[in-house]
Amino acid sequence: MIPPRPIRRLVLAPLVVVIAVALIVLFPVLAVVTAVFGLVGRLARLSKRGPLRSLRLLWLLTVWLAAETAALFVSLGLWVASGFGGRLRTEPYQARNYAVMRWFLNQVYRSAIYTFGLQVEIEEPAFTPEERLARLARPVIVLSRHAGPGDSVLLVHHLLSMYGRRPRVVMKAALQLDPILDVVANRVPNVFIRHGDTGRHLYTEEIKRLAHGLDRDGALVIFPEGGNWTPGRWRRGIQRLERRGRRDLAARAREMPNLLPPQPGGVLAAIGACPEADVIFVAHAGLDGLVSMGDVWRDMPIGQTVLAQWWRVPFDQVPRSAQHEAQVKWLYDWWQRIDAWITEHRPADAPGLPPGGTEPDTPATAAPSLPDRCTVLARGDDPRSPAPGALGGHFGVADVAVAAAHPLGLVPQSLVDEGGVDGFGPVRARRAGHRRRPPRAGGRRPAAASGRRISSTSGTGSGPRTRRSTAASISMAAVPRRAPRPA
Repeated sequence: MIPPRPIRRLVLAPLVVVIAVALIVLFPVLAVVTAVFGLVGRLARLSKRGPLRSLRLLWLLTVWLAAETAALFVSLGLWVASGFGGRLRTEPYQARNYAVMRWFLNQVYRSAIYTFGLQVEIEEPAFTPEERLARLARPVIVLSRHAGPGDSVLLVHHLLSMYGRRPRVVMKAALQLDPILDVVANRVPNVFIRHGDTGRHLYTEEIKRLAHGLDRDGALVIFPEGGNWTPGRWRRGIQRLERRGRRDLAARAREMPNLLPPQPGGVLAAIGACPEADVIFVAHAGLDGLVSMGDVWRDMPIGQTVLAQWWRVPFDQVPRSAQHEAQVKWLYDWWQRIDAWITEHRPADAPGLPPGGTEPDTPATAAPSLPDRCTVLARGDDPRSPAPGALGGHFGVADVAVAAAHPLGLVPQSLVDEGGVDGFGPVRARRAGHRRRPPRAGGRRPAAASGRRISSTSGTGSGPRTRRSTAASISMAAVPRRAPRPA
């Protein structure tokens, strides 16, 4: 739930200013305390986060809040100078607000580069006369993968500072909790998507409006995945396609273990609304694991190289006049190309499923061997599990024992064909084993899943990690006993 605009402006913005002033005043003391605790932790081998990581993060936070405070005061001055907001939508003040955004992102970018030793390498098309003309004369629609706030900052920074573009971004409404984004991004053309609102049609119309107003310096930025990659979102995206009857797209999505299935609605709306715009596809790798502030605190890399590549599709090669299915296929073709690039260039410890959809942190060669024909009884949260199959027939204790003994919760199809080997019903199977329960009148027992913690050690020597897993559990209807065999 996003607070109303008056609360954000009158509470959150002053709060950021107060915190920034406090950090600046207390920075020498905080720096000494942070450095001492960091050194003690390293000497005691309690921390393996790199040299003075906490102190680096404290400096980056201080620079961020100080730059944000300065940008807020400049924005306040522009609001007063524009007649208390009366002329903010005019071209001169639009240019000034983009300049404020450019300055703020430059401070954050330079601080991150120097503080953490990050290197950004971009592969782009050769700067031929045709490419130079395209960059100067035509608007662009930028379609990028989404892997956390870091990629958004880098992308918008480069569009503003390196390519001289004025980005229009389709972003989540929760980003308005950051005061400078709330102030400046609401003064220039952007779309904030609020989940659970009136539906996708409204946002599609807003995206059309943004694309229709693009000039030669404009850049409409869309993240077709709609969110950061996680194993759960990856599975749910595939299941959503299957529920819609798009098993062909679901099959293609399974072949893209690094990306969520793209949502074509907004993309195709933007392409159709601006026929003179080129389309830019962006792939990047290096900051994949920085999804939340907790990830930044734990895993912000030191000396990391961020790789990026973008491809331009000229406006006359974009299938605007094709049928809808052909346009969706074109988008998926490009998304598979981006996924292949990420597989080739991403760091070894980046989150994602290796090719073939095996579980992260688990080598593909460690996957258990499966029978030639098998049926899924329980999937749990294991991303190695295939799509759920229809549970045809009835199963007994012996069938469930096989499923419980198998890491993926699978039973040979031969047992399914035979209709089970026992007549005991309802049974709950767990990966650690199985047990009988007395029959319950009235039929089915509700399915349940219990959580357990699994402590594992990664192959990079980074120490034990704890992750959540759900023990596979299933519940089945009572199964009538077979007729007794003749003596």
